[in-house]
Amino acid sequence: MSRLRGLSILVAIILPSFMTALDNTVVNVAFPQIQEELALSESGLKWVATVYPLTFSGFLLLGGRCADSRGRRPTLLSGIALFTVSSLLCSVSTSGPALIACRGLQGVGAALIMPASLAVLSHDLLPRARNAGVSALTAALATALACGPVISGLITEHLGWNWLFAINVPLGVLSFLVTVAAIPCSSTYGTTAQRQVPRSTLPLHTMTLACLFFGGFAYCLIEGPRYGFTAVAIVVPGIMSLICAIAVVVTASTNRHTPLVDLLRRRAFTGGMVTQLLWGLGVTGVFFFTSQFLQNVLDFSPTSAGLTFTPVASALLVTAVLVPRMVRRWGDGRVSAVGLLLVALGLLLVARGSAAGGFADLLPGLAGIGIGSAMAVPLTTRALESAPGHASGIAAGLFSATREASGVLGIAVVGVIVTYRRHSAASAGAADDGAFLAGYQAGLYTAAALVAIGAPVALCTLHSPRPRTPKAMTGRLVVAEGRVRRCRVPRLTRGSGRSGSGSDVPSPSGFRDFDVVRRGYARDQVDHYLAALSETRSAASPPPFEVVGRGYDCRQVDVRIRELLADRGISWSPPV
Repeated sequence: MSRLRGLSILVAIILPSFMTALDNTVVNVAFPQIQEELALSESGLKWVATVYPLTFSGFLLLGGRCADSRGRRPTLLSGIALFTVSSLLCSVSTSGPALIACRGLQGVGAALIMPASLAVLSHDLLPRARNAGVSALTAALATALACGPVISGLITEHLGWNWLFAINVPLGVLSFLVTVAAIPCSSTYGTTAQRQVPRSTLPLHTMTLACLFFGGFAYCLIEGPRYGFTAVAIVVPGIMSLICAIAVVVTASTNRHTPLVDLLRRRAFTGGMVTQLLWGLGVTGVFFFTSQFLQNVLDFSPTSAGLTFTPVASALLVTAVLVPRMVRRWGDGRVSAVGLLLVALGLLLVARGSAAGGFADLLPGLAGIGIGSAMAVPLTTRALESAPGHASGIAAGLFSATREASGVLGIAVVGVIVTYRRHSAASAGAADDGAFLAGYQAGLYTAAALVAIGAPVALCTLHSPRPRTPKAMTGRLVVAEGRVRRCRVPRLTRGSGRSGSGSDVPSPSGFRDFDVVRRGYARDQVDHYLAALSETRSAASPPPFEVVGRGYDCRQVDVRIRELLADRGISWSPPV
């Protein structure tokens, strides 16, 4: 594959993925203007905010199924076309129902784009280019999420909210043309086994029932404050949602060897999903109401409101660079737990600063949210690493769907608290701004409590043993060429054992890359063991790895194997 072809495939992956991530945050600052121009009620505005992540999460697993069964290229092209057309329709919408319907179609298009683009990245790029592709895609998604509020404020103030959707049209057309030209009709580098539909795919009826449950549950939370939670319009959908949830559980429990049941039995995966859900419940709901608070109560302009979110993005990007070093020193569980507590503390500081009404009063809390969110990233990495190889696709889909669903539930759950507290304050004689402030602060306190609950969950489910010091690694017994010999593992110093790029050869097993040092474990032996461990539900202690020149760092490998076996309830310590 030529370098130009590889770059073209990267562009075809990054552009549509960037659009889908941007639309998660780019509309936030425009909500007050949209509500005013389209005369939306409070519940109508919530539907505009939630319908995109609702359909995104609901159809995400179906998008992965289409990419596996219909092909990566057709699924990606269909998603780009649907997303572009629906964005154009959003930009010309003149009523709330029309905008809500078109936003829902955007979510369906995004649900087709994301799994297909990841599949292209995994199968249509050469192995040596995949690491660079993953890094570029991660940077693009982070940039989209971080810059969304700023772009939203600038465009909303100077051009109008319609242009937030119109900018997707030229990007979508360019993405479609590049995808047609760059991505082959069939994978050149994929094997026949890779092109087959994996057995780990969830049955279609199970995914349909899950979507019905989630949609009905979100409807009850969003429309409940409007009709009353005891009204027939809320009770009937609630009962039907409960029936769908029971049906999903019964369907999954009929076969205890399904990939879904196997994943949920893994402590790290289940804990990661729960903490991700709690984080999204708190943070996403608060951001939805923060943009309204800044503009409606503090009289910020859309541009100023968008710039107010920059401390969150800046703190997140700066801290993300330091997180891998923190994880190696203290472990995934401790770092994630501290991150969630920092997010909760940041929410409390924002609640305290909102009464003063100045940007300087909100700054410490917003920075704390950004730092804590970056430190919570290891829970995602650890959860996905705990999934066996044959279920890695469904694990990534479930985790992504949980992340999007947490945004929907966050707006709905926090919205219920904000609405009731606001109405009670207004009934007590408070002015409109004072009533909204009271509801906003109650929502912040609720969000902080939800995020804080995730800290002990992360600490228990992502607990990893303390890494052994280099001093304790000396004198390790290894087996090499049929005889036992004692070798000294040197202390890893800066630049002593790393290759120029930081890691000479990435681990093909899909686990965290290990540093390559002058004297370390044989890389092929470690990769073979980790790959075999990911493909089976049972677990066996690793064989003695040979210590060779330019091998994987022994301490990092031992810590990773101990974490993986601990996730399966097995206690293991390397021989000394």
